[in-house]
Amino acid sequence: MGSSTPPHSLFISDLHLSADRPDIIAALLRFLAGPARGAEALYILGDLFEVWIGDDTLDEPLHTQVAEALRALSQASVAVRFQHGNRDFLLAQDFCARSGATVLADPSLITLGGIPTLLMHGDTLCTDDVAYQAFRRQVRDPAFQKHFLAQPIPVRRAMAGEARKASEGEKRVKTAEIMDVSPATVESVLRTHDYPRLIHGHTHRPAQHRHEVDGHVCERWVLSDWDRGGDCLRVDATGITRIPIPL
Repeated sequence: MGSSTPPHSLFISDLHLSADRPDIIAALLRFLAGPARGAEALYILGDLFEVWIGDDTLDEPLHTQVAEALRALSQASVAVRFQHGNRDFLLAQDFCARSGATVLADPSLITLGGIPTLLMHGDTLCTDDVAYQAFRRQVRDPAFQKHFLAQPIPVRRAMAGEARKASEGEKRVKTAEIMDVSPATVESVLRTHDYPRLIHGHTHRPAQHRHEVDGHVCERWVLSDWDRGGDCLRVDATGITRIPIPL
């Protein structure tokens, strides 16, 4: 870890890495070899990959390239922490062993700069999207995952493609409000975890929000996707700073 800057952690999410977006891949590799080296920890809050159909695809060029870059960061004494997203929830122990990353539960409550901070991917906050939540319960079921992972890679890839096509079709008819977080669910989560600061991704709506819950003021920071240029959040003892990441 670099000594020229105060101790800090960095947060990213929703890169949706795929071979057809070499600009995003290149931006991530520059980030991991540059700014990330000065951090104590890098937190990836889900959807690092556009799709992950099993750790037995680790030898694909993109997956190997990313895992090796994360491993180099880990070997530079930067802790790498990963939460599952709705695209890469099948990412498992083989990837972690290859990359040096550690999987965090969703949600996870940690302390940063003396402030309790709740980390989530964010999809479980979108409870008004009833259809999505039903789909999420199905694909997170261990029996479903065991059956899916038992299929040959080409079959899994086709199944994932069909699911993505169906999801994109549903998005075109859903309102923006339904696909965003539910304010009531956010308040409930903040209350359950004793009114922490909250950092999450998923919605692709980068912003800083303030929630008043039971007399407590809680910050909610939303990470950006990287489709047209992303950002990371830098968190230290003085607070949170949003740092743009150009493609």
